[in-house]
Amino acid sequence: MAVTPEKQKELNERLQALGIRREDVVERFIRASGPGGQKVNKTSSAVYLKHLPSGIEVKAQKDRSQAINRFLAWRLLADRLEARHSGEDKQLKEAERIRKQKKRQRRRREGKEEESKEYKI
Repeated sequence: MAVTPEKQKELNERLQALGIRREDVVERFIRASGPGGQKVNKTSSAVYLKHLPSGIEVKAQKDRSQAINRFLAWRLLADRLEARHSGEDKQLKEAERIRKQKKRQRRRREGKEEESKEYKI
């Protein structure tokens, strides 16, 4: 299963619109980690991209196919650069949401511990 020419064309247009030049990106093929045994240990199917002007690094190893991982990595790089340009970073928002959630849980847990201490005589 490969990437369709239409999707590849859309990605190229998107990269061009964002001003991302392929010369500004370091692309490496590395060995993926995780399950897969001999197949994973023998092939370099994971893709690593680093956009030199911004310093953004991306790694994709979702699929066993190097071509698909390459497409996914370029798309992820475009997403991250687009988020940086618009000032809306989804990862930062998600991290802040989780931080608030953990803070709420900690306050609840501490409140319950104090209640149990009050009832112990």
